[in-house]
Amino acid sequence: MLEHFLGGLAVVMQPLNLLLLISAVFIGFIGGALPGISGVILVVILLPVTYGMEPTTAFMVLTAIYGATVFSGLITAILYRAPGTPEAVMTAFDGYPMTQRGEAGKALGIGVLSSAIGGLVGTVALIIFTPMLAKMALKFSSPEYFALAVLGLTVVASLGGRLIFGLIGAALGLFIATIGIDPLTGTSRFTFGNLNLAEGVGLIPVIVGLFAVSEVMKRTLDHESHQPLKKVKVKIFDLPILRQIGMTLSRSSIIGVIIGILPGIGASTAAMVSYSETVRWSKHPEKFGKGAPEGIAAPESANNAAAMGALVPLFALGIPGSGTTAVILGAFIMHGLQPGPMFMLTSSDLIYAVFAGLFIVNFMILLFSKPFIVLFTKLLNVPYSALGPIIIMCCIVGTYSVRNSMFDVWLMMGFGVLGYLLEKINFPLVSIILGLVLGPIAESELRRTLSMSQGDFSIFLERPISATLLSIAFLLLAVTLITPLIKRARRKTAAT
Repeated sequence: MLEHFLGGLAVVMQPLNLLLLISAVFIGFIGGALPGISGVILVVILLPVTYGMEPTTAFMVLTAIYGATVFSGLITAILYRAPGTPEAVMTAFDGYPMTQRGEAGKALGIGVLSSAIGGLVGTVALIIFTPMLAKMALKFSSPEYFALAVLGLTVVASLGGRLIFGLIGAALGLFIATIGIDPLTGTSRFTFGNLNLAEGVGLIPVIVGLFAVSEVMKRTLDHESHQPLKKVKVKIFDLPILRQIGMTLSRSSIIGVIIGILPGIGASTAAMVSYSETVRWSKHPEKFGKGAPEGIAAPESANNAAAMGALVPLFALGIPGSGTTAVILGAFIMHGLQPGPMFMLTSSDLIYAVFAGLFIVNFMILLFSKPFIVLFTKLLNVPYSALGPIIIMCCIVGTYSVRNSMFDVWLMMGFGVLGYLLEKINFPLVSIILGLVLGPIAESELRRTLSMSQGDFSIFLERPISATLLSIAFLLLAVTLITPLIKRARRKTAAT
């Protein structure tokens, strides 16, 4: 294994390959930082360009873009509460409040370090444990996927604010996820005869609308002052902060790797689950959503680790672990290659070159992110009267480019208005995203499970993994609900 990895590293360090890798990282930085542009879009755009390249070089470039976009979505999420990619939604939850406190550089430093560590952990796991993790993923069937989705949904109890709002938000997200063509029967649901809704409500319009557009409306309509980001000093290696987030980085990176290798789950889910677990393990859960460093470290380390983990089922099983890896699978087929069980044997040189390339990419994130962020903030360091329209324009272009649909743009605007109104009553917007992301997984896997068991719900308790996950979800939810009641009783007793 070490010999193969060193051979792959030698391929990466060839001048042309190294130059292309650096270029891919910067392309990923730009695409990920612009709201609405994601790794899927960039990979699709550059797919024809890589057709003329050698397969090894082509997949080094595509996977480097993938890794860089997952990282750079945090930049606008922290600075402007406009997540550049879906994976960065949870990062905005604590990153933006830190920016409002004048700690933008500190928040960005935490994000950069967490992303690099998560990516490195994911890459090392990808190199060492690919066969073992692939076998573990094969043990997950529909009941386990449903149980994992339920575990993720219980985070609404930890989002802060009134629990009823969190439950309503999750229910709204689950309902939005049902709009479109039924994935199992092919029938239309809640489309009202509108063909634009046949594909469902896209995640990008909802995220961009609820977070970016609503924030622009809030600043504009409420006449909030805008403090220009004149000097954002990004400090990546801050020893006190590293001590504070060390346990969070370890736990979230492991969660990200495990969730990343499960086909179809994705890095966004990994970020949400890791954030949920970080809140639950924290001694001060009330500080989350108000600028907690752990609230940045958890999703960023998890989503980058999951992005690397998503390549495990692609290489070992020929099954894409996320939307971007599905496009990369198409690129393999376009080059006449077929990932699968024999792929590690027949194309080990290509695979280990990709592994080595991803390893180098995570160090490039540490090296190049700081100057890129400084340049990016200078470009956007303009009065909000001009910055607001620029953000809206980027949101429109990014949202339209996903499906070339003006309907998605109007949806984005509608969700922007909804987000603006909901924030007036301190509604946790992230609960809607949680339901929308996990809804399709929960619904489809629940229905498949009941088909397997002929309607018998006991199948969830008969399978050890699903029973364990559901038990953990129930216990954590119960603890979250009971703990405030105990504290309230103690306060009354003390007062008496």
